[in-house]
Amino acid sequence: MSTPTWNNIETELQDGVLRAWLNRPEKVNALNHELWFELEALARWADAESSVRVLVLGGRGRGFTAGIDFSLVLAITSEVASLPDGQKQEVVRQKIVALQGAFSAFEACRKPVIAAVHGTCWGAGIDLITACDIRYATGDASLCIKEVDLAIVADIGTLQRLPTIVGEGPTRELALTGRVFDGLEAKELGLVTQTFDSQEALEAAALETARVIASKSPLTIRGIKQVLNYSRDRSVEEGLDYVATWNASMLLSADAMEAVSAWMEKRPAVFSD
Repeated sequence: MSTPTWNNIETELQDGVLRAWLNRPEKVNALNHELWFELEALARWADAESSVRVLVLGGRGRGFTAGIDFSLVLAITSEVASLPDGQKQEVVRQKIVALQGAFSAFEACRKPVIAAVHGTCWGAGIDLITACDIRYATGDASLCIKEVDLAIVADIGTLQRLPTIVGEGPTRELALTGRVFDGLEAKELGLVTQTFDSQEALEAAALETARVIASKSPLTIRGIKQVLNYSRDRSVEEGLDYVATWNASMLLSADAMEAVSAWMEKRPAVFSD
């Protein structure tokens, strides 16, 4: 199965694992308008394509992403410059919501998304990886909630998602100071679950984790992500009620029957897409 072609994203699909690399290395994968919305298209394609079971997202060159490309900001500024007050603010808000939606597509994607972070991951890069399910990094990766230094309130998801990952205190400190922290500290905070000595080791580990996930029941994997996302912002009671309803319809699935049969027959389970 061939993947779509994008101008700023390189992809490879094999055995249910879709590997994707931000590919503007000359700009440290800075997110211009085209790349930003190609990322949304990638997430939505991965969600819809049955042969994709896991998405691994990385970056070519010397970093994951330097964050937003200022050409995108200047384009929005230029577009609204001649509008009267009121309409100007309305259009800017619409633009922000569209930018938010592009990254939220990774959270909404039913397939797990693994972010493999090396080098620079600043600003919008943090927005992007916090919308992913699993985050790995090199120990020397450079991370930063950079927006405060640009007199901007981070508005694409970091302030909403990061507190549920690392807690309120660390989020406030990092967002208010804009200080740079490395992959090792990111692991201590819980932003990433594993760190590695090199980009090669990072990508190998991300691929291995993806392969493990891809070997499981796709129906069950999608269900785990759905239940986790639903339960995150709700009470335990609401989450339990939701998963009871989910499993009432899924426990008798063909995947469940195959998993039990494979276990009893001491063979690897084989699941359809």
